[in-house]
Amino acid sequence: MSDNHDKIYSTKFQDSMERKTLLMFLVIALAVAVGGIVEIVPLFYLPNTAMCATMAGNDPSCNKTQHKDASGKVIPMDKIIWNPATSAHKTLNDWQPGDGVRPYKALEMAGRAVYIREGCYLCHSQMIRPFRDEKDRYGHYSIAEESMYDHPFQWGSKRTGPDLARVGGKYSDDWHRLHLRYPRSVVQESVMPNYVWLENKPVDVAGTVQTLKVMTIVPFNAVPAKIYTAVYGDDYAGAAAELKGKTDMDALIAYLQGLGNHVKFEEGVNYRD
Repeated sequence: MSDNHDKIYSTKFQDSMERKTLLMFLVIALAVAVGGIVEIVPLFYLPNTAMCATMAGNDPSCNKTQHKDASGKVIPMDKIIWNPATSAHKTLNDWQPGDGVRPYKALEMAGRAVYIREGCYLCHSQMIRPFRDEKDRYGHYSIAEESMYDHPFQWGSKRTGPDLARVGGKYSDDWHRLHLRYPRSVVQESVMPNYVWLENKPVDVAGTVQTLKVMTIVPFNAVPAKIYTAVYGDDYAGAAAELKGKTDMDALIAYLQGLGNHVKFEEGVNYRD
């Protein structure tokens, strides 16, 4: 084997860059900056890339986001984003699957914190791409509005395990409980670790209540405070009561069961425009 380190095996520029730390740093920084600009700039002038704010005045389609059926007719945003003012189900507790995207309930919010804490997003995505094979396996492709209350979003970038964007209601609570305890008892080829200890760990009541409050004051896609105060009270005592006696296992299952069943997708509607 030759030990000749002076021989150039690539272009002169690449070789020079790899030998000079500062130059390589500058080139990487430039590449990242250009890539970021290309992704971010369109968000400021393409109206359909912006999320709609719930109950913004009298027009829920506040950012001109529109979804159209095969005939070109615009689908009301109230069918996509739950609006208590126009929905038959007026409170968070009355909400039914298909009513539209809604904020997380207290127990679901606690479960989402567990999902993030345990690093579930490292092996599971929550983003179904508009490809036939993904639709056949996971269900309807994801749309932007479904992530509007996710701070931060949980799209993920790796699928060691399956996508979870439409897992809500697919399995029973008992199945999820068994799967979280001992994954290989229900999926023999699973490489997922056991999470049996979640059954013995109480949920973080104070932290979850505080998170609910913060979700109403974030600078973008904030949850209208009256949605939470209507069911939990101005002091959020109802949220604390909902979480009392619950474990991280209960919370995580509640979170998973609420994924992907908010919107009733209709055939022939282009949800990508």
